[in-house]
This record gives sequence, C-alpha cells and structure tokens, in this order.
Amino acid sequence: MAPLPSAPAAPRSDEDAADAPPYDRRRAWLVTAMIVAFMVINFADKAVLGLAAVPIMDELRISNSTYGLVSSSFSLLFSLSGLVVGFLSSRISSRTLLFVMTLTWAVAQLPVLIVAAVPTLIAGRVLLGAAEGPAASMSMHALYKWFPAHRRGVPSALQIGGAALGTLVSAPVLTWLITDHGWRSAYAALAVVSAAWALVWWCVGHDGPFDHARPSGAGKQPPGTTHLPYRKLLLSGTVLGSISSAFGAAWALSLSHVWLPSYLRTELGMTPGTSATVISTVSAFSLVLLLTVSPLMDALKARGVSSRWSSGATQGFAVCLAGCAMAVFPFVDAAVPRLLLIGLAFGTVAVAIPLHYMTAAEVVPTAQRGALFGIVAATGTLPGLVAPYLTGRLIDGADTAASGYTTAFLIAAVVMVLAGLLAVTAIRPERDARRLGLGQEPHRALADSAR
Repeated sequence: MAPLPSAPAAPRSDEDAADAPPYDRRRAWLVTAMIVAFMVINFADKAVLGLAAVPIMDELRISNSTYGLVSSSFSLLFSLSGLVVGFLSSRISSRTLLFVMTLTWAVAQLPVLIVAAVPTLIAGRVLLGAAEGPAASMSMHALYKWFPAHRRGVPSALQIGGAALGTLVSAPVLTWLITDHGWRSAYAALAVVSAAWALVWWCVGHDGPFDHARPSGAGKQPPGTTHLPYRKLLLSGTVLGSISSAFGAAWALSLSHVWLPSYLRTELGMTPGTSATVISTVSAFSLVLLLTVSPLMDALKARGVSSRWSSGATQGFAVCLAGCAMAVFPFVDAAVPRLLLIGLAFGTVAVAIPLHYMTAAEVVPTAQRGALFGIVAATGTLPGLVAPYLTGRLIDGADTAASGYTTAFLIAAVVMVLAGLLAVTAIRPERDARRLGLGQEPHRALADSAR
C-alpha cells in the first residue's frame, strides 16, 4: 500500500520521543495475522448455529421462538464478560486472555456433541457467549500493543475484517459440513480449530511494547499517564455516540448471524449452497468496505479533517444507510434489487465496528483503554440478547412467517436509523478530549495519524 500523504509534523510528546519503544514490524504483523485468524474463528463460531438452523429445528422439532431463545442465550453473559474482562485487561496479559478465551470456545462446542437437545444447545451458547464477549475488544487491545498510534488504522481494519472474513469463509465450508456430514460435524470442526489456534497463540502471542496500561513499578502508573473517573468518560458524547453506532450495527449483525440464513432458505426459497453464497457475498462486501474505509479515514485526518467528520459521522451515516435498506428490502419483489438491498442492510454496518473503537480511543487515557473498550463492547452488543428472541416471537405470532420477518426487519430499521443519527450528532472527539482535560494524549494520537 502506498504511503499516505504527509502533513506537517506536530509537536511530539513522550510516546514520540527518543525513548519511545521500538516498532517491531515483523512481529507486529505476525500478531496481526494471528488476531485476524482469531476473529475468523470467532465469527465462524457465531455463524454456525444460524447456518445449521433449519436442520437443527427440524431434527429437534423446536419452534422459531425456542430457536430464538437458544440464539439469544449466547448474549446472556456476553456483555457482562466483556465488561469484567475489560477491567481485568490491565492486570492480565493479552496473551493469557486470548489463550483462555479460545480454549473455552473449543469446550463450548462439546455439550451438543454429547447430547443434542435444547438444554445442551443453550449451555454451549451461554458458555461460548461468555468467552466471546471480550473477544473483539481484547483482541483490538492486544493489537494496539504492537502498533504506535499513527500505524493503527490498517491493522484495526484487518482485525474487524477478520469478522467479515470469518463469515465469508465459514459460510460455504460449514454449510458443506452441515449438508454432507451432518450439523454436528461443523461443531466438532470448530472445536478442533479453536484449540489449535490457542496452542499457536501461546507460542507467538506475547504482549507488545506499546502498552501503557501495565504498571511500570510496584503500584505505580507510568509517568505522564492520566486517569479519569469512568463516569466522566462514559458520559462524554463521543463515547455515548460510539456505543450508539455499535448498538445499531450489533442489531443488524445479530439478525445476520441468527435469522438471515433461515430467511433466505425458507422465505426466498434458496438452497443451502445458494444461501451460503449470498451470505459470503455480503461478508465480502463488508470486507471490502472495511479495508477501504479505515485507510481513507487516515488519509482524511492527514489532510486535517477532524475525527468528528472523518470517523464519527462516517460510522453514523453507515448505520443509517443500512437501516434504510433494512426497511425497504422486505417490500421489494425483484430478485437483484432485493439482494443488493440485503447486502447494504447487513454489510454496510461493518464500517461502524473499527471506527467506534477508534473514536472511543481518542477520548480515553491509554491506561484505561482496555476497560473502556470492554464497557463499549458490553453495552454496544446488547442487541444480541434481545433481537434473536424477539424475531422468533414475531415470526411465531404473525399470520405468516413472511409478515413476522417483515415486522422484525422494520423494528431493526428504526433502531438502526436512530442509533446512527445519535452517533452523527454526539461523536466529537476533539471537543470531548478538551473537556476531559486530555490535551496531550488525544492530540498526540491525532498528530501521529497525520504523519
């Protein structure tokens, strides 16, 4: 990738001085590759239940509401664990946290392989959700430890791109396993892959040098760091707006993982293979957006565009656009326009994921970043607890399944548009950094991103 145009250098602070830690390019990109693989597995784990929905519902003879309950159980501890682990991240290394998470993912696939029943499905999903709750925020936190502030745009996009890549790759592979070898084979394969990743990570996933969250001495913070009350951080418009964009995006993503495969098969009459192709195409669209938008944000900042407009408004508008597409596609009969709208509704929201982390990071002291990421992830992903079960209830309670899906998609559209508008209005990193008295740290990050 060609280097971004440079802007006049801003004054450098302590992180940029001669005593700044060295940037190990080779190790940093090795860790990036591992974290991308981590996110691929993470989203394959999320997608497997949705891809296997029809055969599981047929075999176990469960209703849409029960299936929605099983799906929502994934989020029962998801937000809580993200919050708890976020606060623990300043005391426990990222290497250990991610290792334990992935081993737990492997274990979570086992109950349903022993006894296929609703209770074991729920038990596995609850355990998986608890282990995946901190995954996105803590893997991003681990990634940031290997890159200085001005080099984080592309790695951040790749980390979130691993989520889109996970669905892109897993949809056809898991669908093939489910169709040709039974749905249990997909669960078994994911257990093996998760365990294998954990073993490799333990060997190569050491924490990087750009980590100011860890104490430099007994009970002491590193010199020059700031610590603010979390109440002040959480009530800042930028953090609230970042959470809002994450909330709107998460509503669409939860429907995508849980109900979109079933909708494509039962309402649009697609075969399992065609459904998997559509889901992979939507994920490919998300991946292209992710790999395009984040470098574009860096380029805009290099030209002096504020974070409010470069990354704040962009994520809000993306969620609004997806919400508008969500409201329209159930009423479109023509196949090609409908599929294009489905791609916009479920693919565009991916833009908000790396950007809401980037905007939140600009108004939080580095030492508190992991904890704040955990809080943002915990609150921003709450739709996973509500949307799947609500959708199942709407489908079972409607005159037809099609009308139930339509109502669910319209509710999602309203939530997404409102969340996106709040993000556009509230996210103002430069203003909030000044109000919080963080003149040096956010200024440093913005100045670095311009070089």
